[in-house]
Amino acid sequence: MAAVARDTGIRRNGGLRRNGATALRLAAVAALYYAGARIGLLQELVRGQVTPLWPPTGIALACLLTLGPMAWPGIALGAVAVNAPIGPSPPAVLAIVAGNTLAPVCSYLLLRRVGFRPAVDRLRDALVLVFLGALAGMLISATVGTAALLLSGALAAGDFWTAWSVWWTGDAMGVLVITPVLLVLRRARLPRGVGPYRLLEAVALPLGTAAVTLVATRTEVSLLFLVFPFLIWAALRFQLAGAAPCSLIVTVLAVASTAEGTGPFSDHSLAARMVTLQAFNGSTALTALLLSAIITERNATRRQIERVCAQLADVVFRLTPDEPRPPEGDRRSPDRR
Repeated sequence: MAAVARDTGIRRNGGLRRNGATALRLAAVAALYYAGARIGLLQELVRGQVTPLWPPTGIALACLLTLGPMAWPGIALGAVAVNAPIGPSPPAVLAIVAGNTLAPVCSYLLLRRVGFRPAVDRLRDALVLVFLGALAGMLISATVGTAALLLSGALAAGDFWTAWSVWWTGDAMGVLVITPVLLVLRRARLPRGVGPYRLLEAVALPLGTAAVTLVATRTEVSLLFLVFPFLIWAALRFQLAGAAPCSLIVTVLAVASTAEGTGPFSDHSLAARMVTLQAFNGSTALTALLLSAIITERNATRRQIERVCAQLADVVFRLTPDEPRPPEGDRRSPDRR
């Protein structure tokens, strides 16, 4: 009897620990969602709760890709904490919360269905993140949320499509610029054996991106194209680990400029500013994601070819033992010389 009671107590304690760990994870998800929402609301453009960049969608999708579908209660809890104080009515708040929860969950299910890899090391991963994770999945939150505002009387019928477009593109941009950064941070490790010039380059790249973006978004002359060389530099040299943070820097500074009505985004209507802003942000995010994925996939293919060449060289050496064995450097592909 004592042994049975002891085993029961051990199982109960193990269950409590697991439940406690799960509760802590969900609380962390909710806290991250809430913090991202408070940051996003600083740049609201429509009725105090529709922004051109909504970080919680990117945070929610990254949490789902990391923790699995069990993260959805934390997303819902964070959405309630954000929308309850600013929502027009309790039914509208519930609808908005449902849409904000369902959108990243559906994006996650779509990405898992097509075999998405969180490393984003293939071109297909970048494409499905853009078209399924961002553009398709966020249709749910934008449609449900804008309809809730319209039915509650908080939004005029004539402003529906403007609010919907801001909501949809803001949620999509959250996925495009926030999710890759969080996926990079998840796999980040302290650099080892990295030379000083490489470290200097890693520091100069985001600083240069920020400086050029500030100039491009604060002057009346259209100089937005100047940011693209820095994004290409980041993708070529550091792949997603460099391109994702630089894309986030560009997007945040461009959104801030639009909210303040300065630079190339000034002297236009809300709809015109949103079209210009989101076309620019979408172009920078696509450049960063697609190019970094292409470079990563190319590098992986090259390493695979080198391994195959080395194996073939070993086979040839065993078949012709009288021939001198080629040095290691000669067995590599010409691209490595």
